Amino acid sequence: MSEETKQDLADRRGMETKVYQPAEDSGLLAAAVEARGRGRFLEVGTGSGWVAEQAAREVDAVTDVVASDLSPHACRAARRRALGDRGGDTEASGQSATGDRDAPVFDVVRGNLVEPFADGAFDTVAFNPPYLPTDPENEWDDWMEQALSGGESGRELVDPFLDTVGRVLAPDGVVLLLVSSLTGYDAVIDRAEACGFAHEVVVEESYPFELLSVVALTQTESDP
Repeated sequence: MSEETKQDLADRRGMETKVYQPAEDSGLLAAAVEARGRGRFLEVGTGSGWVAEQAAREVDAVTDVVASDLSPHACRAARRRALGDRGGDTEASGQSATGDRDAPVFDVVRGNLVEPFADGAFDTVAFNPPYLPTDPENEWDDWMEQALSGGESGRELVDPFLDTVGRVLAPDGVVLLLVSSLTGYDAVIDRAEACGFAHEVVVEESYPFELLSVVALTQTESDP
């Protein structure tokens, strides 16, 4: 990602250097969760935990919420949000948040994509992936850039997510994946179909610099 692009995003979205804060794409994913979220819910790459909180507080069909992120800074921020900003700056340990004084509205787990979770654990999995195409010669020098950058194609995390998310889906589960036109919508859908998913667009919004879509992915009957 060029310095110009990073600065432009920082100016428009008020980004800090460690944890991705709610922006237009977060709101779009939350709207899709409200429309399609149900049952036991996982948000991968939760950042500040805002979408997970919306699912826990606003979506009646969602019964339990887990938020995960690889970044320890994001996990700390999400844990504080889960505790209503009463959780302090405790280190994310890779275990579910329990809350010493008040029960959190959602649990927080530190981990890579869906690796920490059991087979068939979730009815809904939501993901707003890092998707900005990045110059391969430009090193990722902070957590914020890792939260934004999707490698040279913009799909460096989208592809492994699609390859593995089916394992943690319960029967009839749904994946809500945010897709930017910057990553190549058709390429993402082709990968999803190759992984045994059917797709439909839940919500979509056009911006001056990209088209954002949230697609619902469901496993096809032919999927093993």
